[in-house]
Amino acid sequence: MIDIGLSKIALIGVVALIVIGPEKLPRVARTVGTLLGKAQRYVADVKAEVNRTMELDELKKMKESMEGAARDVEQTIQTTATDFEKDWAATTAGLNADTTPWEPSPPSYRHPKKKWRLKQGATPQWYKARNGIRTRALSGAARVARYRPRKFD
Repeated sequence: MIDIGLSKIALIGVVALIVIGPEKLPRVARTVGTLLGKAQRYVADVKAEVNRTMELDELKKMKESMEGAARDVEQTIQTTATDFEKDWAATTAGLNADTTPWEPSPPSYRHPKKKWRLKQGATPQWYKARNGIRTRALSGAARVARYRPRKFD
């Protein structure tokens, strides 16, 4: 790169001031600044484009390697499946559909709360009393009488 220090920049500024003059120097400096900005943006765009093309090439290579791996896996699965089908055909060749020895029957229906009385009876009374579990069935009238607010005279 160009090695420009503070002393060289000052020398360029003094020469520009003498050659261009103090009236036109701000306008020329503004023009040079815009041109330098455009040049920097152009260089940055070129760098970005080069990076994008390099990344695109890398992605293409990665895609090709993944497709190759997928083809290898698919081929392995197909060969394994054909081997399995051959083994299965050889194993089941002697069996006939009419000579099935035993076919399991579906399970009979069982109500899920079959032993609820036993489970209710296994809960200790102190636990039921503490947690407010009813131990006796109350009729509607008995429940109203029990929970009716009392009148205080």
